[in-house]
Amino acid sequence: MTSSASELRRSLGVGDAVVIGLGSMVGAGIFAALAPAARAAGSGLLPGLAVAAVVAYCNAMSSARLAARYPASGGTYVYGRERLGPFWGYLAGWSFVVGKTASCAAMALTVGAYVWPGQAHAVAVAAVVALTAVNYGGVQKSAWLTRAIVAVVLGVLAAVVVVCLGSAESDAGRLDVGASEGIGGVLQAAGLLFFAFAGYARIATLGEEVRDPARTIPRAIPLALGIALVVYACVAVAVLSVLGSGGLGEATAPLADAVRAAGMPGLVPVVRAGAAVAALGSLLALILGVSRTTLAMARDGHLPSALAAVHPRFRVPHRAELAVGAVVAVLAATVDVRGAIGFSSFGVLAYYAVANASAWTLDPSARARLVPGVGLLGCALLAFSLPGVSVAVGSGVLAVGVVAYVVRRRGTARG
Repeated sequence: MTSSASELRRSLGVGDAVVIGLGSMVGAGIFAALAPAARAAGSGLLPGLAVAAVVAYCNAMSSARLAARYPASGGTYVYGRERLGPFWGYLAGWSFVVGKTASCAAMALTVGAYVWPGQAHAVAVAAVVALTAVNYGGVQKSAWLTRAIVAVVLGVLAAVVVVCLGSAESDAGRLDVGASEGIGGVLQAAGLLFFAFAGYARIATLGEEVRDPARTIPRAIPLALGIALVVYACVAVAVLSVLGSGGLGEATAPLADAVRAAGMPGLVPVVRAGAAVAALGSLLALILGVSRTTLAMARDGHLPSALAAVHPRFRVPHRAELAVGAVVAVLAATVDVRGAIGFSSFGVLAYYAVANASAWTLDPSARARLVPGVGLLGCALLAFSLPGVSVAVGSGVLAVGVVAYVVRRRGTARG
C-alpha cells in the first residue's frame, strides 16, 4: 500500500518507540517531582510512587490496546472521538495540548535554570528553537537524539544510586513507609509523581509513524513504563536513604543535595548537567507529542486546517511543529511556568480518563474492563487529590475548552 502525501512516514521500530517513551519519562520529572511529592506524603513517598505506578500501568495498557486498533497520530484525541464521540475526543485533545504546552515551557526553563541561571529565559528559547529544528528534520532524527539523551540521563541516575546507597550516610531506617501525612498526602504525592510517568503517551501519539503499529505499540508502551518504574524506584530509595523524607521534602535540587550529603560534592555538577540533558529529552518528546495531537485536531477542524499540512520531503507535521515551537518559545521568553507540574498532571489525568473510558468500550467482558475501570477511577481520584490551585486552574482551562467547542459547533450549525 502506498502512503499518501498527507500521511506521516512510518520509520520507528519497537526500540525507537521505547526510547522516545523513556526520553519523555526518565527526564526532568524525576529531578523535579520527588521533593514536592515528599512534602505531600512524608514517609508515604514510596507508597505514593506505587499508587502512581498502578494508575500509570492501567493507563498504559488501555492506551496500548487503543493504539493497536487506531494507529493514527493524535493518541487519546483519536480514541475518544472514535469510541465515545467527537466531544470527548476534543476534550482529551484540548487537555493534552494546553497542559503539555505549559509543560514544554517549564522544561525549557528548567534547561535554562541548570545551564545558565542568569540567562534562563534566553537559553530556554534557544533550546526550543534547536529542538523544533531537530523535529522538523524528521522523526528518525528525533529518535536518534533521544537515544543519546536517555543514555546520558540513565548514566547520571545510576551514578546517583550507586553513590547514595554506597555512602556511609545511607540508612535503611529512613525508608519507613508509614504514611505520616495520611492517605490524602499519599494520593497527592501520587498525583504529583504521575507527572514523571506520563511520557509513554508520546508512543501512542506517534502511532502514524510507527512500523507495524498493531504489534509495536502494545510492546513498546509497557516496556518503556516498566523500565521507568524500576529507575524511579531505585532513585527514590537511594535518595530517601540519605536525606530521609523530611530532608527530601525541603531540597531544592533533590538529587544534587543527595550526592552532596553522601559525601560526593564533586558529582553535583554532573547531576546538574544530567538534569539539563533530561529536561532537553522531555522537551524534545513533548514537542513531538503536542504537534501530533495538534495535527489530528487540525485535520478535524478543531484547530486551523493549515496546521494539518505534512512536509512533502520530511513527512512531518511541519506547520504544527513550527506553531507549537513558536508558542512555547514565547512562553519560555516571557513567563515562568515551572510551577505548572500540578496543572500539567491535572490535564494529563483528564486525558487518560478519556483513554480508559474509551478502552472500556472495546470489550464488554468483566475481565477486559477491569484495567480500564481501575485506571478511570484512579485518574479521577488522583486528579482531585492534587493541590487546590492545580485543580481550580485545571478545571477552569477545561471549562474554557468546553465553551470554545460549544461556540464552534453552534457557528458550524448556523453556517
